[in-house]
Amino acid sequence: MTDAKTQSGMDAEAALPMPAGRALFGMNLEELGQVAAALGEKPYRAKQLYEALYEQRVTSVEGVTTLSQQLREKLTAAGWQIAMPQILQTATSVDGTERYLIRMADGETVETVWMPDGDGGERGDGSEAAEEEAKEAVAAADAAASETAFMRSSTARVDGGYWSRRGEGRDIRNFGTLAETGFRRATICISSQVGCAVNCQFCLTAKFGIRRNLTAGEIAGQVAAVLNRHNIQIGKDRINLVFMGMGEPFLNYEHFMKSVLLLVEGIGIPESRMTVSTSGILPGIEAFARESVRPKLALSLNASNDIVRERVMPITRKWKIAQLLDACRAIPLRNREWVTFEYVLLGGVNDQPEHAREVLTLLKGMRAKVNLIVWNPGPGIDYKQPSAEAAAQFQSLLIEGGMPTYIRRPRGRDIYAACGQLKRTVVEERPHLVEIGAAAF
Repeated sequence: MTDAKTQSGMDAEAALPMPAGRALFGMNLEELGQVAAALGEKPYRAKQLYEALYEQRVTSVEGVTTLSQQLREKLTAAGWQIAMPQILQTATSVDGTERYLIRMADGETVETVWMPDGDGGERGDGSEAAEEEAKEAVAAADAAASETAFMRSSTARVDGGYWSRRGEGRDIRNFGTLAETGFRRATICISSQVGCAVNCQFCLTAKFGIRRNLTAGEIAGQVAAVLNRHNIQIGKDRINLVFMGMGEPFLNYEHFMKSVLLLVEGIGIPESRMTVSTSGILPGIEAFARESVRPKLALSLNASNDIVRERVMPITRKWKIAQLLDACRAIPLRNREWVTFEYVLLGGVNDQPEHAREVLTLLKGMRAKVNLIVWNPGPGIDYKQPSAEAAAQFQSLLIEGGMPTYIRRPRGRDIYAACGQLKRTVVEERPHLVEIGAAAF
């Protein structure tokens, strides 16, 4: 995409092609009521269909058994389909992460990621998910200390695993590998467009340009497909969502926000467990601030001044850092809510101590926290990772300056599932392991 296209406002992608067809998944209750009325059915049929689509997550009209066989036949005869996106391919990482190639009804594909136990992105943002992560981190550290002490004493093994000597008989393997433990909670990373128009220079997705927006049903449908794959029970299993996959959500604002409502009101995932990441679409941030139901916001900052940011994120030519921060400050934050600033550390580009000090100046006085992301390599992208020491120093400087700062764990690097690596893989192969050198956080 050209820079002019990249820098346009929220309506920039309005002319992008959208899929044709009669898809039920993605319709709200009012729209389903119109479908029922057109078939000569009573309004309560729309409620039954809504519950089947989002609470039960059925995948075919025939599977909506709360409707009569006659009505199901009428829907099919009229051309209506559920049209939930389908998982076409799966790649599994050594760390338990799964990357899915998901196909839409018209054949277009995007990538979606399942991260058991997440990547630490929620830490410090004031939400329930953040509290869960903090408690788990303390418990894991405690268990690790117990294991170390136990191993140094008279060791004993039970069923191949080490057991705590604290009297309660707690199995410390609960804080071990995902292969042993499954997951305590999971995060799903969702795409909002087929490709991306923003052209961030460090992101593999940007190399593929933009094909079209996803509909609300295609965005929410990624979540439903993954939930079905793992037999997730909403209300019992803890699920977090991050709109951080392929595409810029605020360049597909209407469909993105409609998908949020479907996920909240239909599927039942609270908005407090959702985070949307934007590269900095100013009209989108301003509209987002006025929403009554909205996820938490994460702004991809990625530089401490406009000169560096424009080099790595050309969209900065349109909206400068100061404008974006003013818009973030205007958001009426909920009780305990913080704004997250994401910062991809690029070796020798934006990872120096002076950059950290500039970030502190930018964010002074904001109810904010910073997530540092050690750059995830991709073929054909000419950047390098910072050293482990540089990343640790950057974090320390921000923390010492009073800014809560966390280093996100990379998930699924070996299968190109980590932040900035999604690329619509369409061949069945296991990618080569990415060399991550000393910066393995």
